[in-house]
Amino acid sequence: TLVSSVNKRPDFSTTGQWEIITEKGGQKESAVFDAVMICSGHHVYPHLPKESFPGITCFKGKCFHSRDYKEPGMWKGKRVLVIGLGNSGCDIAAELSHVAQQVIISSRSGSWVMSRVWDSGYPWDMMFITRFQTFLKNNLPTAISDWWYMRQMNARFKHENYGLMPLNGTLRKEPVFNDELPARILCGTVSIKPNVKEFTETSAIFEDGTVFEAIDCVIFATGYGYAYPFLDDSIIKSRKNEVTLYKGIFPPQLEKSTMAVIGLVQSLGAAIPTTDLQARWATQVIKGTCVLPSVEDMMDDIDEKMGKKLKWFGKSETIQTDYIVYMDELASFIGAKPDILQLFLTDPRLAMEVFFGPCSPYQFRLVGPGKWPGARHAILTQWDRSLKPMKTRVVRGVKTLCLFSQLFKFLAIAILLIALFLVLV
Repeated sequence: TLVSSVNKRPDFSTTGQWEIITEKGGQKESAVFDAVMICSGHHVYPHLPKESFPGITCFKGKCFHSRDYKEPGMWKGKRVLVIGLGNSGCDIAAELSHVAQQVIISSRSGSWVMSRVWDSGYPWDMMFITRFQTFLKNNLPTAISDWWYMRQMNARFKHENYGLMPLNGTLRKEPVFNDELPARILCGTVSIKPNVKEFTETSAIFEDGTVFEAIDCVIFATGYGYAYPFLDDSIIKSRKNEVTLYKGIFPPQLEKSTMAVIGLVQSLGAAIPTTDLQARWATQVIKGTCVLPSVEDMMDDIDEKMGKKLKWFGKSETIQTDYIVYMDELASFIGAKPDILQLFLTDPRLAMEVFFGPCSPYQFRLVGPGKWPGARHAILTQWDRSLKPMKTRVVRGVKTLCLFSQLFKFLAIAILLIALFLVLV
């Protein structure tokens, strides 16, 4: 069913209702709803910026967006150029490198490339996305925080040696997750080049003057855009054509808070828990059990967040956000944010896992609406459950990772960083 339009009812200022026109099989239907949640996300319309590449219209090989890539077999023995160093571009390049003659990735600004496997073989997010690390990042002096961040990003390999180093490595832009790409570069089957300056009929000329000749295919892994063609632009973009949403969810200018945009954020954390918490808060607001601030306060908050995004991510209009900070904000609105200090007093074992361990979604089911009785047990057993599917061959007498050993490691690093800062100042 296609949604053709979403419009305010004439009595919206008092009822908050919306008229929805849908289309199916050529037939249009109209219905009235008390509230609307827009959950189409931000990977909707392929972004294909051909106008940014002079000569692309003269190129005689294949040319398409990464969304249309299906399988590598048809490119066996071919020469392929992938434009874009995001997750899709790196996945496609790594896969093609096993069958293609040569694969080159063109990138304007570089990117950090992270492994999905982190310390002691645990998933990276269990080790990387913790309240303790977020606390350090947001409270250590900027110079030390940036140094530590770049050290973490370069822990697996030195990006500069592979041509992957970001132009501004201290920005917390979303990294690429790919375990195979560094090995493919090391083998010579994938090469990294700067931005394409110009295309000819059969080749690409890069900004450093080098040329990739006899290209069979150009794949634009240049991301996606989002739009809401069924909705009046002024609702979402209420100022200077910028997306202005309170906490990335609510249009602040509406007389009634009966519309919520779900999934228009991006962070290092998992998407499903984020959208789940967004929907939980939005439901409470629509029901009237949670009340939004005044329009002025919401706009001030949006401006403040844009300033922070400019500092951390390099763009004020980005939909990127800090996972734990954002989740805590949303959870606090519905009473689902765990009280760390209270936990240390009443349940120290759980508090240690919540603060120093992975910030798993169970944390936001400990209290508040949607509280789950099994949340505590799930948090305390998450380390063992994460490895259980891999332990298909039991090895006797091997010690498993202890949270306290990780804690001492983090504390030692923090103490060294603070000591270094004190010496420098």
